[in-house]
Amino acid sequence: MQRTIFDTPVIYPALRRLSRILLGSTGWKAVGGPSGHEKYLLILAPHTSNWDFVIIFTIAFATDIKGHWFGKHSLFKPPLGWFFRWLGGIPIERSKTMNRVDQTIKAFREMDELMITITPEGTRKRTERWKSGFYHIALGAGVPLGFGYLDFKKKEGGIGRFYTLTGDQEKDMEVIARFYEGIEGKHPEKFGSIRL
Repeated sequence: MQRTIFDTPVIYPALRRLSRILLGSTGWKAVGGPSGHEKYLLILAPHTSNWDFVIIFTIAFATDIKGHWFGKHSLFKPPLGWFFRWLGGIPIERSKTMNRVDQTIKAFREMDELMITITPEGTRKRTERWKSGFYHIALGAGVPLGFGYLDFKKKEGGIGRFYTLTGDQEKDMEVIARFYEGIEGKHPEKFGSIRL
């Protein structure tokens, strides 16, 4: 993986301090911190607003969580493509028939340390089903699943817990749904059912 903002001397420590000040001044509370896991997949829900990206990055800086995320390929075109890569972005070409699950599992197997963030809803709009890619990635790569969240009602966010998938999809999704029960996104009406 290329160098990201999390590996940049001077800038990253300054952003960590600034993020803690911003969270404190806006009443947001950051939960969690470095996990102790060398590799894991972090799901982030609810995803109902463009503000999610800004707030989760602020929380990541404040809690020293370093990772990567997938974004649609159009974000990575000039002139700002380099910037999103520097923020840890990995472009995804949605129009091509590429097996992103297998590619991500391969990346986990090849890297000594890797955290990737995924929004399982796949959109800011209301959905009645989550995309199943996150489940197959975590199970196939044998990595823990981190439950990342932003609760706008409590003004709290971060990583709530880690969970190792059993392969029993119904049981695993029940655990995930119980965790996210009562958590409100910026637009609660856009957070649909938690099922695959």
